[in-house]
Amino acid sequence: MSVAAAAAPARRPFFRKTGALPGFGLALGYALTWLGLIVLLPLAALFLRASSAGLAGFAATLSDPRVQHALLISFGVSAVASIAASLAGLVIAWALTRYDFPGRRVIDAMVDLPFALPTAVAGIALAALYAPDGLLGAPLARLGWQVVYNPIGIFIAMVFIGLPYAVRTVQPLIAELDRELEEAAATLGASRLQTVFQILAPPLIPAALTGLALAFARALGEYGSVIFIAGNLPGVSEIAPLLIVIKLSEFDYTGATVIAVIMLIMAFLVLLIINLIQAWSRRRMGNA
Repeated sequence: MSVAAAAAPARRPFFRKTGALPGFGLALGYALTWLGLIVLLPLAALFLRASSAGLAGFAATLSDPRVQHALLISFGVSAVASIAASLAGLVIAWALTRYDFPGRRVIDAMVDLPFALPTAVAGIALAALYAPDGLLGAPLARLGWQVVYNPIGIFIAMVFIGLPYAVRTVQPLIAELDRELEEAAATLGASRLQTVFQILAPPLIPAALTGLALAFARALGEYGSVIFIAGNLPGVSEIAPLLIVIKLSEFDYTGATVIAVIMLIMAFLVLLIINLIQAWSRRRMGNA
């Protein structure tokens, strides 16, 4: 073997085994097969059906004021609701992890209720609670605030179903935070705000962004818990998933698939941006 060949770096295999157990090829093939059948194939069929409309069909669908408003409501309220759920979830996770109080385990278990509760049941419960004669809707109505049949109701429903994602993504990291770092910061004279923003926030930001992305994706595709409290009034409180169902009931399959593809593309772009921010935050923490 020549000196140059010996000095040349060894080529790294394209597929690397990440564990000592055999069966990497079989596991990879199994995973890709199921991913293709369950995720990629339906999405490919959706894009193929929507492509039959052509650019003119996409333009005609997007120029419809009803479609524009439904997309604006879905994406706008989902974004605001995911931010609110992330902030509230961070506080709830902190309280459940750092403090011991009566009923803590019960409250911790209740956080997962939106996971197990059927979305239609959640929608009926929220609609009954915030109706003009409901327990919370009545006092709000006397103040002149209408929750049901209003984007405010959509916001409440989306926060309700997105809150568990925000709590569960940050809760394990809060439990792993070293309290000695907080004590050391206090010993060195750091204020509480400095401790929060310089010691606690950096490791929690990636997890909080993950919870934000999951809550946003969940809220964007939500249907059952929203339709009962939203009222589904065109131009007021109609969401894009409901408009897709309406298009299907009218046998406008092309219009439904076009709206679905538009939602898919926009949701993918939003999630990609959030993931890029999350990766940048992790690299920044690693270089710090």
